[in-house]
Amino acid sequence: MKLKRMRVGLGVIIFIAMMGGTLGWFAWKKHDAAGTNPQQPLMKVESVAQVKERYDAIVIGTDPEGITAAVSAARNGLKVLLVDGRDREILGGLMTLGWLNTLDLNYAPQQPAIPGKHNFLNKGIFQEWYDQIEGTSFDTHTAANVFYKMVRSEPNIDLLMKAKEIKPLVQAGRAGNEIAGVTIVSSNNTSHSVYAKTVIDATQDGDIAAMAGAPFTTGRQDIADPDSQMAVTLVFKLGGITPKVWESFGKHPNTGSDKMSAWGFPEMKEYVSTNKERVRMRGLNIGRQNDNTILINAMQIFGVDPLNPESVREGIEIGKKEAEHVVSYMKNNFSEFKQVELLGTAPELYVRETRHMQGEYRLSMADLMENRDYWDAIAYGSYEVDIQSTHYKDPGSVMMKPKQYGVPFRSLVPLKVDGLLVVGRAASFDSLPHGSARVIPLGMATGEAAGAAAKIAIDQGMTFRQLSQSKDGIAALRDKLIQQKVELMLYSFDKPAYTLHKSYRGLKAAVSMAVTLGGYDNTNWDLEGKSNPQRFVSHMANVRKVHPAQFQGEATLAIRHMPNPAALPLTLDQAALTLATATGLKSTREEAVADLVQRGWLKMDTVKQISDPDQLTNGESYMLIRDVVENAVGVKYE
Repeated sequence: MKLKRMRVGLGVIIFIAMMGGTLGWFAWKKHDAAGTNPQQPLMKVESVAQVKERYDAIVIGTDPEGITAAVSAARNGLKVLLVDGRDREILGGLMTLGWLNTLDLNYAPQQPAIPGKHNFLNKGIFQEWYDQIEGTSFDTHTAANVFYKMVRSEPNIDLLMKAKEIKPLVQAGRAGNEIAGVTIVSSNNTSHSVYAKTVIDATQDGDIAAMAGAPFTTGRQDIADPDSQMAVTLVFKLGGITPKVWESFGKHPNTGSDKMSAWGFPEMKEYVSTNKERVRMRGLNIGRQNDNTILINAMQIFGVDPLNPESVREGIEIGKKEAEHVVSYMKNNFSEFKQVELLGTAPELYVRETRHMQGEYRLSMADLMENRDYWDAIAYGSYEVDIQSTHYKDPGSVMMKPKQYGVPFRSLVPLKVDGLLVVGRAASFDSLPHGSARVIPLGMATGEAAGAAAKIAIDQGMTFRQLSQSKDGIAALRDKLIQQKVELMLYSFDKPAYTLHKSYRGLKAAVSMAVTLGGYDNTNWDLEGKSNPQRFVSHMANVRKVHPAQFQGEATLAIRHMPNPAALPLTLDQAALTLATATGLKSTREEAVADLVQRGWLKMDTVKQISDPDQLTNGESYMLIRDVVENAVGVKYE
């Protein structure tokens, strides 16, 4: 009888749980259909009346990464000065003034089954902030107010807005330059020096680190393409978005939506720009606001130097003019937008890429492909490697989609400058993995780690560089982050199929040189697909861009007598001739393999693993490229 009651009780519990889940799902769907909450009025942001002469930590930058760093440091008992140097009225930067109100999220490999619930890799302060906004997209007023409440609730933070100038106070240190604080020119033109035990550069572009003498690359300089960097975007706002209009977005072909975000309308790529070399449209990323408006991230603007204020102003003007034509096109070509109106453009540009600092460790494409963890990992990423277009003829690409990778603390420690950490997209990431690591939630995680690291470094009497080399120090940092509800663990998941392929080492090299891309599902590499002479020459053109000194020959000479090289199989002899020609050797087709082997540039083990010398696969062609780059150039992509 007792067992029966237990079974009945268990059945009731299960039924209630099931009904709760069902009712929760219906409640979520009802909220989804009902629309949004009223828009909050913006809170007035107040600066501290008097800046002190000394702090434990100075954080420069009021983008999300800087706010997170300041809050983290303050909660660890440090006296913090948080400084804005971009003439802003509110906090949140790119999110609230660049109007980037749709989040690029790092989802964990394991997700809950409940609709609308998410498991993010970046918890801690990011999760605390996310739980107070509307969802995967958010109202910019809500975001700005939550950021300000978080800062205002920390008595250890002094906030200074609208600084006209911020420069590092640099002195000679043990391992190069050392930052002792900053010189600030306030909005009233008063100049004063502020000293600190630690400084955190949370500017979008690594401005403080650059001024202090930290080395960096710009754009794609690390793959020998310094003049290329991802397009900037001017987000624009549309009004007249009733619940009915919002619901219509998700019904459009090849378009999806949730309560706050919509993505798709791929036909927007067909829009004919009035300034085709400077502006282009892509598919729409749509973020919903609480005032019947939406913010659209889709306009790519080329030829803007984000480090040049005049170029930035020009870019904004180009975008403003084009937005009117874009919205007219949308109204005329999509029934969903017929009743909308253009309400304006963002006060700030959405800039994706400028400086990439060189730190104690530089995140690589191999790290993401291997889904590597690190002993000093202080954050994790999983967002796809999204490389936006660099010019109007470049379609952009998704290099691959990692499962989960760690970001080492060493990537926040710039070379040649002590007393400083760099967080956010300007941290020490190669330009290609930066396409994933640049997203704001990961940047906020690096900010939280930096704030906690400042406490550890001060308490243990060490520099950030010494901390980055200390097993005990990093263990203490990781423990502190875990106490702050940061999740520092690599999930368990099967190795991606591509890592088990015999040509994987060649693939890593090819991806690292932007020779090939995998797409959202990592299948576009087509390792078992048949290659051809034309494709191999194109691959070598990419290799030449990255290693111009060693590949001064003209690879196209290897196919000059072929009537249709794209339709022919790539043979081993033809591939070897192309490699030899690209390196400047005068080999014949018959001699090329032997010449490369004799020089040690091509390994016999690689040759022996080729299944059919009369028809090479894509994977086998990558292995040949890897051999020559590793042995002739001396560069390993591991």
